[in-house]
Amino acid sequence: MTIEEAQRTVDEWIHTYGVRYFSELTNMACLTEEVGELARVMARRYGDQSFKAGEPTDPAEEMADVLWVLLCLANQTGVNLTEAFRQSLEKKTRRDATRHLENKKLQYPKRDTHD
Repeated sequence: MTIEEAQRTVDEWIHTYGVRYFSELTNMACLTEEVGELARVMARRYGDQSFKAGEPTDPAEEMADVLWVLLCLANQTGVNLTEAFRQSLEKKTRRDATRHLENKKLQYPKRDTHD
């Protein structure tokens, strides 16, 4: 599924099952909530915290929820996410063409060749 198809699918679902979109401000709050839920899973799965009984443990589910609300917001505000993502990728490529390659913090340590 392309991003464009995902936006269209969400729009069709909203108009078939959801009655209407929540307001943009409500969806922004929902997006923040979903990102928080993803952060909780990530903190427990990859960080130092442990899961509580019954808590979701799969980041994929939470990522999909974030994507859903983002697609809703894009549809509501007339944003073509395919084009916006393409422009963002071009901007990052121009801006960071050598920045990360030259960042010493990102370099892998040299291996001892006498192993």
